[in-house]
Amino acid sequence: MSKITVNKLHTLAGHNHSIFALAEGVNPRFFYTGAGDGYVVEWDMDHPKDGKLIAKLPHSVYALAVDPVRNLLVIGHNFEGIHVIDLTDRKEIWSLKLTSQPIFDLAIAGDTLHVATGDGVLIVVDMEERSPRKHIKLSDAALRSLALHPRGGQLAIGSSDHSVKIIETNSYSPVAKLDKHSNSVFALGYSPDGNILISGGRDAHLHIWDAANFNLEKSIVAHMFAINYLSFRDDGRYFVTCSMDKSIKLWDAHQYQLLKVIDKGRHAGHGTSINKVFWSRHNGQVVAVSDDRTVSIWNIEV
Repeated sequence: MSKITVNKLHTLAGHNHSIFALAEGVNPRFFYTGAGDGYVVEWDMDHPKDGKLIAKLPHSVYALAVDPVRNLLVIGHNFEGIHVIDLTDRKEIWSLKLTSQPIFDLAIAGDTLHVATGDGVLIVVDMEERSPRKHIKLSDAALRSLALHPRGGQLAIGSSDHSVKIIETNSYSPVAKLDKHSNSVFALGYSPDGNILISGGRDAHLHIWDAANFNLEKSIVAHMFAINYLSFRDDGRYFVTCSMDKSIKLWDAHQYQLLKVIDKGRHAGHGTSINKVFWSRHNGQVVAVSDDRTVSIWNIEV
């Protein structure tokens, strides 16, 4: 394999608290961050220093999701529900007081928004009707992460009860329950071809699942502390993970081998927990956010 090179391109500041939420825009040139300060900021990959404040809320923002059909940004506002921003005008157009619980993740498919809450309830919202359609009690513990199958029809839900639940999204009937983690499941992602589901969590393990039959293909002790998030490159050849251990790790998505560690000592990375990461469709760069209140943008050549 050719040498892997990592270059840090930008460190972006502006938030006054830990950054918890990260989402790529409909136009992948733009991305959005949400933090404990209640700020939601739009960033431009071509002009990354010029962040624009698009919402200021009184409580922490742990979750963001972009609605590509309507060009909207949905903000999970702790203890209040959701706020919906029109990304053309950068203005709030509606909101719903869905829950008094924290909202840990959001996932949108077509006209349907899925909301993962701190009391173990999955709330299903109709984006056209602007109203809740279902409240589904899945656990007595918090629902922490969501992943939609890229071909549709299936939703994976990671929980603080240590499980990953798979449900069918037409009837919301259960498909499988995956119980190999020993602590909360924070990270979930299907490979772009939909063949593999990867889960990660507070136990610092990655589990690789066959998404057709949910057999466990491989387990990896991947980080020193909790794995907070993972993201595949568009072509499915690689994925990145980020962790409470302050590192981003690059993995081969076929052999599941560790290829590179990006951290403070080796690459001037973050000095505190890295909470979210994604692999940009705009230019192939990697974006990460941290408890240190900054956003980092990386060029990784594999």
